[in-house]
Amino acid sequence: MGHTLLLNKLRAFQESGHEAIFLIGDFTGMIGDPTGKNETRKPLTREQVEENAQTYKAQVFKILDPERTTIAFNSQWLDKLGAEGMIRLAAQHTVARMLERDDFSKRYREGQPIAVHEFLYPLLQGYDSVALKADVELGGTDQKFNLLVGRHLQHAHGQKAQCIMTVPILEGLDGVQKMSKSLGNYIGVNDAPSEMFGKVMSISDDLMWRYYDLLSFKPLTEIAALRQSLAQGANPRDIKMELGSELVSRFHGGGAGERAKAAFIAQFSQGHLPENIPEVQIATPPAGLPLAQVLRQAALVSSNTEGNRMIEQRAVKVDQQRVEDRSLVLPPGGPYLLQVGARRYARALLKVQA
Repeated sequence: MGHTLLLNKLRAFQESGHEAIFLIGDFTGMIGDPTGKNETRKPLTREQVEENAQTYKAQVFKILDPERTTIAFNSQWLDKLGAEGMIRLAAQHTVARMLERDDFSKRYREGQPIAVHEFLYPLLQGYDSVALKADVELGGTDQKFNLLVGRHLQHAHGQKAQCIMTVPILEGLDGVQKMSKSLGNYIGVNDAPSEMFGKVMSISDDLMWRYYDLLSFKPLTEIAALRQSLAQGANPRDIKMELGSELVSRFHGGGAGERAKAAFIAQFSQGHLPENIPEVQIATPPAGLPLAQVLRQAALVSSNTEGNRMIEQRAVKVDQQRVEDRSLVLPPGGPYLLQVGARRYARALLKVQA
């Protein structure tokens, strides 16, 4: 779902009469864009890149107009560069400019390794703009440096520099890290209606508004009215259901959202618990463990910090009772029925350490 922010913007360009090029970086994927972390991303094999490309093509036309979309692969021009062309391209940028990129600068200051091939990625992505003679390039805010390299290289090749447009990065279901399949914190556009609806219902009440702002097609006035209704006592669950219904209907057709909503209410709101709730045994001192720590050890949250945040956001229940006190300590015993959001459950038995 995080990828749809860009695709929705690209669709808006199409509807305004522009030619949209959906570029698949099959060549650059084998290099790997630096992760933004203190590490080098592992490059993909050509087979992995080609498999990903088929997935991309299957998904983008859920949003883009296929009649007004050109699919391009950057191997078409980057394969032809050769060693001489690569060296000439590298000569058009400096190491000093590369180190202006935030993650490179941070890793350099901290003595973390930066492989030479990582410097090539922004250059090759920038060269895509030269090959395509792009007027506008879209990307996430984390791609700003690479998009600007494209402007620089176009100027060096005698072209008019492209405009760039960035869209925000959508946080995943955990509300902390970027939505990512590799982190498991994502909503997939191919998720089944019930799965998609349930994932929307699992986000925190605060994150719900971020999703409304970035994913909903509702006018801003309607979203403002929903915020006002919450301030006047409306149940945030009901507002979240409206978002879930909208997104499910968008990707699964009219009526799918309401059916998913009805199924969710039948399963959860009427007291039905999911089947096969995982059971965990957690070692505890005689005095017990803070609830956030129990949630982490039960794999319901990724950290104590996230656990405390979910408690503060009224997204945690113990034995089907909502908990808002982050200082709560669970004594030895149980099993406790733990719930985070609408979909994460566990039964935790706290046993005193020998």
